[in-house]
Amino acid sequence: MTDAIINVQDLHFSYAADQGEAPVTLDGVTLSIDPGSFVAVLGHNGSGKSTLAKHLNAILLPSGGKVYVQGMDTADESLLLDIRRAVGMVFQNPDNQIVANVVEEDVAFAPENLGIPSAEIRRRVDEALEMVGMSDYATHAPHLLSGGQKQRIAIAGVIAMRPNCIVMDEPTAMLDPVGRREVLETIKGLNKNYGMTIVLITHHMDEAAQADRLIVMQKGKIVRDDTPKEVFAQVEELKAVGLTVPDTVELCWQLRQEGLDVPLDALTDDDCAAALYQLLKKD
Repeated sequence: MTDAIINVQDLHFSYAADQGEAPVTLDGVTLSIDPGSFVAVLGHNGSGKSTLAKHLNAILLPSGGKVYVQGMDTADESLLLDIRRAVGMVFQNPDNQIVANVVEEDVAFAPENLGIPSAEIRRRVDEALEMVGMSDYATHAPHLLSGGQKQRIAIAGVIAMRPNCIVMDEPTAMLDPVGRREVLETIKGLNKNYGMTIVLITHHMDEAAQADRLIVMQKGKIVRDDTPKEVFAQVEELKAVGLTVPDTVELCWQLRQEGLDVPLDALTDDDCAAALYQLLKKD
């Protein structure tokens, strides 16, 4: 075993089939995730990315292979509570994770169920709301908040359990552009400012580009695992598995098809503008 916070070894999984043989959803996935890293898992619907996410805190158990969380085997039922304390989950719909009528009560819900003393719960709630930028909404009703604010409250509820890693399964899928931006900035802040390990499951190219490491899945397998710049530079390969690339990379790729010498690693608007400026200077 390594010092990785999550270690996945030759993971296979098939959902139960009503008749006949169940189709394979995960087919020999092997990966490790280091503490403090920000990893995005990208793939279109049916690629296996959400199924993988549910294995990382034992919501699902392997049909074959192993998943270890801080050295703990997820198939060991006696370790389930410790595993879920170590790895928290945030899902697509925040309404499904919000259980109380007041924001601070919702964030306190999980620690209360763990039997944590009241003074410590108060400290955790205040800290979690500050970490997601929602301290001013502590006494508000969650149902009156925007989608992005609700998702940040759901994230705070997970943070209050003090996990070492948060797995986020398409947390922006149901949000408008403003809400998506709020949640993505929160995710990046948790990683950069607090050293929290983040695994982000997404189908949005611009979100995947924000990570330090990008894993691309197709038909239950990992087909690419590298930095976003290296992965997105493989434009033809990604298109071949039904994926696109960020708009900035697509623009540079189209220019290269016309014979212009521009790099394919311009992930941000500023990088793209700089690349185009250098191209114009040459001319």
